[in-house]
Amino acid sequence: MTDWAAFVGLTVVVLCSLLVLARLSQESVGTVTRADGSVGSVSLTEFDPPSDRAASRADGGTLTPPSEYGTGTLLVNVALSQGVFAAALVAAAWYTQIPLPALGVDPAVPLSTGLPALGVGVAAGVGLYLLNALGAASAPAFGIEADDTLRELLTPESPGGWVLLLGGVLPLIAGFEELLFRAALVGVPAVGFGLSPWLLAVGASVAFAFGHGAQGRAGIVVTGVLGFALAAVFVVTNSFLAVVVAHYLVNALEFVVGGYFEVELA
Repeated sequence: MTDWAAFVGLTVVVLCSLLVLARLSQESVGTVTRADGSVGSVSLTEFDPPSDRAASRADGGTLTPPSEYGTGTLLVNVALSQGVFAAALVAAAWYTQIPLPALGVDPAVPLSTGLPALGVGVAAGVGLYLLNALGAASAPAFGIEADDTLRELLTPESPGGWVLLLGGVLPLIAGFEELLFRAALVGVPAVGFGLSPWLLAVGASVAFAFGHGAQGRAGIVVTGVLGFALAAVFVVTNSFLAVVVAHYLVNALEFVVGGYFEVELA
């Protein structure tokens, strides 16, 4: 028998743990070397490195990301943390006997699985990337600054790093975040408790936005809108596959276009 309440409770625990971890990561991801030679921690919001990954400070010091660990190590750390959370959610869904259609895997719905879902995901991913990029580029006009530090820290500097990022880390991130923010926080409560999926989409999108606080105020706003758009795709298609593909393409295009080719939409 499906235990809807237990699954939702476990989902909330995973969500809160993720938000706490995201906050801790946001507050300290680098070091500051002051003009007097002293060294201390630096908040992500204070760090805006150029391509050499070291930024000058107005007081004569420099900001340096945790480069001693290497981008590869940072990518592995992200993959491991996301993987642990994803495994916890999958185990919870299995233990509480959540039916697959509630998670967006329903062969009875034409757009839920297979090539139709893949096509929807590709179209949505490309479209949302363009809207996401334009939104981030337009934010400064409204006095909201974006923070690309996290992307710069995770942008690989070697072919192997790009394989790890595009073939391992980004698919895992897309899969886990869609499992949590769309399937578990929207699909399951809607099916299990008869709640409005659109109201659930709003709440899940707010949580999704604050989980990306490392991207600055503009990142929070743009990510919140992006999260709701993904939730809308999920509600309309009931397709976990479609939103995972769309989410992956948004992230991958951001890294490839903005990180590798260093092209910014204006």
